[in-house]
Amino acid sequence: MEAVDFSGAEHHKVVIVGTGPAGLTAALYAARANLAPVVFQGPEPGGQLITTTDVENYPGFPDGIMGPEMMDKFEKQAARFGADLRYGSVTSVDFTERPFRLVIDEEMPVLADVVIISTGASAKYLGLDNERRLLGHGVSACATCDGAFFRDQEVAIVGGGDTAMEEALFLTRFASRVYLIHRRDAFRASQIMQDRVLGHDKVEVIWNTVVKDVLGDKDVDGLIIENVETGDVRTLPVQGFFVAIGHKPNTDVFGDQLKKNETGYIITKPDSTYTSVEGVFACGDAQDHVYRQAVTAAGTGCMAAIDAERWLVEQD
Repeated sequence: MEAVDFSGAEHHKVVIVGTGPAGLTAALYAARANLAPVVFQGPEPGGQLITTTDVENYPGFPDGIMGPEMMDKFEKQAARFGADLRYGSVTSVDFTERPFRLVIDEEMPVLADVVIISTGASAKYLGLDNERRLLGHGVSACATCDGAFFRDQEVAIVGGGDTAMEEALFLTRFASRVYLIHRRDAFRASQIMQDRVLGHDKVEVIWNTVVKDVLGDKDVDGLIIENVETGDVRTLPVQGFFVAIGHKPNTDVFGDQLKKNETGYIITKPDSTYTSVEGVFACGDAQDHVYRQAVTAAGTGCMAAIDAERWLVEQD
């Protein structure tokens, strides 16, 4: 931070770090409140929905909408009211003095009276050759988002924690069969969740097994799995593959300047988006490790803009 000269830096009332439903909703509300927000969109403008095909669970789109198209509409609506959407990633911050200091792409200094964080979270994947290629075409990290697309089909899910149990149970509402693949011989999930999964007639657990690759040309049509004890390799014919090994919030850039929980999610005060630093607000998946839905992210983006506006009024 010391290497960057802030003497001639742009000074903005509100800077929003990240986009997605949370950041763009915050931009919309802040722009309509005449706060002239500047949005630095980060490495993935539009957030996780850019890699999502059909979105059927966002209110207002009865026929569904493609994820990239939805984010395009969000951007246009925010820009219509004056939000300044820019490419660039915030690479360092200093919240110890006001105005806050941010560096974009390691070289451009920016000053801000208020910072709204909407950097989201990234699903953890296995790193398989075809996993990313088939993302949105049978590969998913969100059963709640995509489970309904696999009605009466066979699907597999990998994981062993509470999230994997919850997602497996959710998938039983639609899929004809759910294979739960775990690399060990015991789950780490809570006992009550294990009991529900192990007692469900639609769930088949495949123990001591890892997924070696995802099969399919345009869509998933199977997995290659290997038993880690015997070395046996076989093909599991499924039409959907869900990864439930956790999410990582994109909050490393803020270091220890903000209070976070043990996995890195920013802690906000109850019923608000206030962080541990006055004038810094957080919304969306950067602070929500429970719901992780587009509609809830948009809701907290609205809250962050309103919280920021009220905070600025109090300072004046």
